[in-house]
Amino acid sequence: MYIAMNRFKIKSGHEQEFIDIWKGRDSHLHTVPGFIEFHLLQGPSNDEFTLFSSHAKWASRGDFEAWTTSEAFRKAHANAGGRKDIYLGPPQLECFEVVL
Repeated sequence: MYIAMNRFKIKSGHEQEFIDIWKGRDSHLHTVPGFIEFHLLQGPSNDEFTLFSSHAKWASRGDFEAWTTSEAFRKAHANAGGRKDIYLGPPQLECFEVVL
């Protein structure tokens, strides 16, 4: 199993807007071989930002990598940068092989 996570720092006061962007987005993940599940996680806040993480579970690293070069990936990310003003920097990708 393989887990891919993106960490987002969302400027304070824009949390619900960020959540709504994800709610309204068609990720096309349901059409991709090896996709298991997705969660959007909301973490701690400070005066500057709230931490969010997208958490996608895949059957294998190969399945995730195939997704990143697929037409479904291009469609899912076509409008991803529309509201750059709510982000405090770019997302940080973190990937993990499940060992236990």
